[in-house]
Amino acid sequence: MNKQQLANKIWESANKMRSKIEANEYKDYILGFIFYKYLSDQEVKFLKEKEFSDDDIMELVEEDSETVEYIQRNIGYFISYENLFSTWITMGKDFDVSNVRDALSAFNRLIYPTHKKVFDKVFDTLQTGLSKLGDSSNAQTKAISSLLQLIKDIPMDGKQDYDVLGFIYEFLISQFAANAGKKAGEFYTPHEVSVLMSEIVADHLKGKSEIKIYDPTSGSGSLLINIGKSVSKYMSDGNNIKYYAQELKENTYNLTRMNLVMRGIKPDNIVTRNGDTLEEDWPFFDENDPINTYNPLYVDAVVSNPPYSQAWDPSNKEHDPRYSRFGIAPKGKADYAFLLHDLFHIKPDGIMTIVLPHGVLFRGGEEGTIRKNLIENNHIDAIIGLPANIFFGTGIPTIVMVLKQKRENTDTLIIDASKGFIKEGKNNKLRASDIKKIADTIIKRESIEKFSKVVTREEIRNNDYNLNIPRYVDSSEAAESWDIYASMFGGIPLSELEDLKEYWEAFPTLKDALFTNSDIPYVEVAVEDIKQTIKNHENVVSFENAFASSFEDFHNYLYSEWIEKMSEVEIGKSENEVSENIFARLEDISLIDKYEAYQLLDNEWGKIAGDLEMIQSEGFGSTKKVDPNLIVKKKDGKEQEIQDGWVGHIIPFELVQKEILSEQYLALTEKENRLAEIPSLYEELIDSLTEEEKESDILNDSNDAFVGKEVTKKLKELKKEAQTDEVKEFIDKLSRYEKLSQEEKDLKKEIKKESADLHMLTKETIENLSDDKVCELLDKKWIGNLIECINKLPDTIVNNLVSKIQALQSKYATTYLDVQKEIRETERLLSSMIDELEGNEFDMKGLSEFKSLLMGE
Repeated sequence: MNKQQLANKIWESANKMRSKIEANEYKDYILGFIFYKYLSDQEVKFLKEKEFSDDDIMELVEEDSETVEYIQRNIGYFISYENLFSTWITMGKDFDVSNVRDALSAFNRLIYPTHKKVFDKVFDTLQTGLSKLGDSSNAQTKAISSLLQLIKDIPMDGKQDYDVLGFIYEFLISQFAANAGKKAGEFYTPHEVSVLMSEIVADHLKGKSEIKIYDPTSGSGSLLINIGKSVSKYMSDGNNIKYYAQELKENTYNLTRMNLVMRGIKPDNIVTRNGDTLEEDWPFFDENDPINTYNPLYVDAVVSNPPYSQAWDPSNKEHDPRYSRFGIAPKGKADYAFLLHDLFHIKPDGIMTIVLPHGVLFRGGEEGTIRKNLIENNHIDAIIGLPANIFFGTGIPTIVMVLKQKRENTDTLIIDASKGFIKEGKNNKLRASDIKKIADTIIKRESIEKFSKVVTREEIRNNDYNLNIPRYVDSSEAAESWDIYASMFGGIPLSELEDLKEYWEAFPTLKDALFTNSDIPYVEVAVEDIKQTIKNHENVVSFENAFASSFEDFHNYLYSEWIEKMSEVEIGKSENEVSENIFARLEDISLIDKYEAYQLLDNEWGKIAGDLEMIQSEGFGSTKKVDPNLIVKKKDGKEQEIQDGWVGHIIPFELVQKEILSEQYLALTEKENRLAEIPSLYEELIDSLTEEEKESDILNDSNDAFVGKEVTKKLKELKKEAQTDEVKEFIDKLSRYEKLSQEEKDLKKEIKKESADLHMLTKETIENLSDDKVCELLDKKWIGNLIECINKLPDTIVNNLVSKIQALQSKYATTYLDVQKEIRETERLLSSMIDELEGNEFDMKGLSEFKSLLMGE
């Protein structure tokens, strides 16, 4: 399994296991055990690198003080053999919840003094919560054993740029967040928002050899980690990043520390605090040595997603250096308190990004004063309006604000990114293309119609320091309007054609070819077939040829990057490099949205990256492997995992069947298609039966299916009767059913056998593929669909134009005068029909009055 498949499996099992325990609580247990496994595996890995044998490891005991200190000094903690995660697994039925309690207690006791801040009490939430996993010791043991079996297969050696463990850990956190409702906001920033903030910060910091980053409301630590990951792409040594984190809630604070440690970050680069950010600010110092350990903490970047509009105590804060320059946030809303805290801690050339509720842009009072001071002191660099429902547990509109200590420019970039997202469950989600477009706009500082605007400080002053996004960027769709002249007399208004000006600029002579010349500002479509005229026009043909020429060697480029270099391609950087290549190819191609092309790449990248990870970690031979296809079935009331055939480890069975075993595959598909047709043929036969024929026992009670035994019985009876035309026809219908029924049985039997044969032949074919054939199949899997989708982009542009022109033509095709004429003709016809009616005197008087109304008399 690749990391996504493994993560999905763990999540599905964990969600079933948690039973009635809240997702917000259960996460602390499973994530705690994952962390303990990580630490156990890291100790064993360290010892084996130092040439400890398995027998030596089995001798690890707390009483061996010399070995204990040696291990502590190198990794910061010590776990005896009896307390190793792997030992728990081998204990089988002898394992008991008490083993966990003893191990966690010993771990806390055996932390090396220099690593106390990183590991001290990190398992407290897990330790105190064990009792919630069952009503008795046996129930707790059973629940924990299930958890241990679930996570035992997670690899802990992180061979890839974005290691498997870290991916699974964050995936589980995100899934627990999605199921934790309002409590999710306490510990998780959606990955997409985190990536967006990371890209903005990383671009600002590129070129630095050493970096300090800080999250004062760190939650699970994922936001801080993503920032570090993005920044490290521009550094030669990722170990030169120092991570500072502060979190108020103890169980969430433990998540921060676990997450940071499991990403392979050196403990010396992790500085964490469990405390109230607004009340207990840095400078950090050790109480035992306050002078030598004093650290005022100024960092290169601060990132945060603080609790929205939280109450706080602003009393006695007037002289706090964090707030004294700008003002004190109101006690009912701490949003600006968090913002000013973050700003205070960045270096003069630093940057900060913070997620806040939309209200901070326009609320008055103390917040209005702070906002004015921030603008006048030139700190607000950019504002990004996010889509609604993008955070778990809240639907309120949110923004990301970017601030700096010192800036050369005095304007503010305002982006309305609220329209770019996809719906996923109850929440909205930023797509990869949305993130890239926002980040690129920030980096290039661009004004884009209906998306972004660089706003001068003077304009903000004129708006009384109100930063509400719609004041500066109008992203609303224009309301549909109707031209009064065209509605009355027909024709297409030139003003509405002007809305398509980007097409006319790209295709300079197309408009003249499509529409009539006119002395008035209204034209008619001059061609019968709009679509063919556009597709065959020289401007459009040139556009399509230019696109084809630009992407002519794109396949060769991708083959070189992904197939020829598959063992050494840098997975973490490859998508970005390919996207830049696509952007360069599109630079001189008008109309095509480069971000749409980027999204096509990202849609495919997930499976490509997953495959590359497995090939790089397991070797090229992994492409020729098949895995048992495990499914869950109920047996004796219990769910059991059983094998149902095989699946390709990397190369899908269906791909091999289509490309190599096509003869057998097509023959089987033909039979499957025929089998799928038979039910509709049964329906046709039933519909053809007379009511009398249906009254016999040949159909079931609901008259929607034949009863086979009864059909055979009825046929025998009919053949003994006198052969009238009706009887012959009935016999023919029933004979056709029997023939179809026999064909259906034969097909099912043949399909079952041929499917099994093809399945095993496919398995054998994959296991015996040549290296060249593997590359050919990977080419189809990774590159084929992407090339096909990208090549469709020009067609999409042309089809959009065709649709828009056809819509304009249809809009004014029927004029108001046409409608009036039709109404009058209908009234005249109805009136003449009234003249032919007869009735009593009252009927006739009524009809006469109705006729007068119709005729307008």
